[in-house]
Amino acid sequence: MGKLEDIMLMVEVVDAGGLSAAGRRLNLSPATMTSRLKSLEARYKTRLFNRSTRSIALTRAGEEFYQAALQVLEDITQAESVLMHREGILSGSLRISAPSDFGRQYVSPALLEFSCQHPGINTSLFLSESLMNLIGSRLDMCIRFGNLPDSNLVTKSIRPNRRVLVASDGYLSKHGQPPTPEALCTHRCLVMEQEGVLMNKWRFEYRGKPVSVQVSAAMVCNDGALIRTWALAGAGIAAKSWWDVRDDVEQGKLVILFPDNFIGFSQHDNKQVGLQFVYPERRYHPPQVKAFSEFFVGWLGDT
Repeated sequence: MGKLEDIMLMVEVVDAGGLSAAGRRLNLSPATMTSRLKSLEARYKTRLFNRSTRSIALTRAGEEFYQAALQVLEDITQAESVLMHREGILSGSLRISAPSDFGRQYVSPALLEFSCQHPGINTSLFLSESLMNLIGSRLDMCIRFGNLPDSNLVTKSIRPNRRVLVASDGYLSKHGQPPTPEALCTHRCLVMEQEGVLMNKWRFEYRGKPVSVQVSAAMVCNDGALIRTWALAGAGIAAKSWWDVRDDVEQGKLVILFPDNFIGFSQHDNKQVGLQFVYPERRYHPPQVKAFSEFFVGWLGDT
């Protein structure tokens, strides 16, 4: 195999998190992957990975080689994109992750329209409430609500957003409207669970004071779209991003409780938890990624 194939193999092993996973992506057997990796290390006369029966990790030399390999592949992608862009045709792959509810309501129809305009682009959409590993999952971008913890990821604001508590008229007619945040403890609350963590500690800024209420979860789900469906059906009170329930509120299907008082679930939240693009750290983004980013901002403004 040539040097470029070696570089691609190296990156695939790191991004996939192991030889077996990388082999499945490349349709190569474990034996072939092991043989090629050994040949790669023999060529450069250095160990790139520390391997055991259960794990694989980069050595210091391997980490340096991996970072350089990423730059080489990025330069190649940029060079190819320049040629394709000169012909006025967008091509390549576009892999996006988005939250379940927002993804179904907004990203999916936008991506469908974008694909019709640019049939040369192969698109993939992955719905997840958690921020996926962009590198390991080979994602070009994520669309996310909220304030990300410090990381090497690159973010770009799309639209302002805030979190709100909502319930249907049917639920409020039957159970009454809670007069204070503390009264939520006596109500049926619809609670998200993310990565095994129950998001039932709801934070407020009420009458100038911080208030934290640990609600009782009447129904739990790890899918934001289903939480909204339950709220529309009158099952309880839900905490949602404004963009997810905007149409329901404007159409009178859901009512906002404690407007402008609900903050979120953690100390990282504040009243504004914006909608944003999240990109892997790299200086160059392929034309199709830039094109969809611009398209989506415009499409969202028209909807």
